[in-house]
Amino acid sequence: MGHLIGTGPKHAISAEQPTPSSLDLLDPRTRILAVIFFAILTVSLSSLPILMMCLATSLILLFVSRQPIRPTLRRMAAMDGFIIFMLLLLPFTMSGHPLFTVLGFAFTQEGLLKAIEIALKANATILALLVLVGTLEPVIFGHALHRLKTPENLVHLLMFTLRYIGVLHEEYIRLRKAMKMRGFSLTNTLHTYRSIGYLVGMMLIRSIDRSERILAAMKCRSFTGKIHLLSNMRYTMTDAAFAIIGLLLLTIFKSLDFFV
Repeated sequence: MGHLIGTGPKHAISAEQPTPSSLDLLDPRTRILAVIFFAILTVSLSSLPILMMCLATSLILLFVSRQPIRPTLRRMAAMDGFIIFMLLLLPFTMSGHPLFTVLGFAFTQEGLLKAIEIALKANATILALLVLVGTLEPVIFGHALHRLKTPENLVHLLMFTLRYIGVLHEEYIRLRKAMKMRGFSLTNTLHTYRSIGYLVGMMLIRSIDRSERILAAMKCRSFTGKIHLLSNMRYTMTDAAFAIIGLLLLTIFKSLDFFV
């Protein structure tokens, strides 16, 4: 299966070539499990100082990973764009002690604290995900998920999506160029909506047709639905040390949150 997806993008989240770092010495399974445990613990916390410590931990991982800081933080900020309206409206919709009033809506202290809490949780988790998992190659990421007993159908879906999303995007670009050559332009008319509908329908038809050809080609190459691993993954002392330090740090965070 590696020959089908090895020509795709090198990284699941960023196509930029990462700078080698000490995190590359870790087993991919260790990095995935670390993100899962970190996310679960971060979501369970409620103390703002401890959440700031979690965000600081993610920033430290960013510096250790030697990833480009500005593009990584920009991707994290893109995630904030999806929740910014919720964070802005939360102080006006949550009951509590009002700090001031805008057009009859009270801006409460409890809502403000809850919005800050959600922002810290989201940014700490997303940044850790970008640093630890976002730089893994799709093939390695898929193999690591398979080794962690993730259902094979989900792994197949992930790996084929990463491989062929670029191909489908190129197909979309070709269709858009063909429409422009025929004088099509986006306007607020019924003809535009109908043309966009035809475009989406044609994309679906071509996607189904391509998937059938890919499946036939894979069957000709004796594909039976099994993932054949290209490399042997094994835990090392580096993974053990990272796991011990991580569990100790998470235990400290949880203990401090309990007593604060």
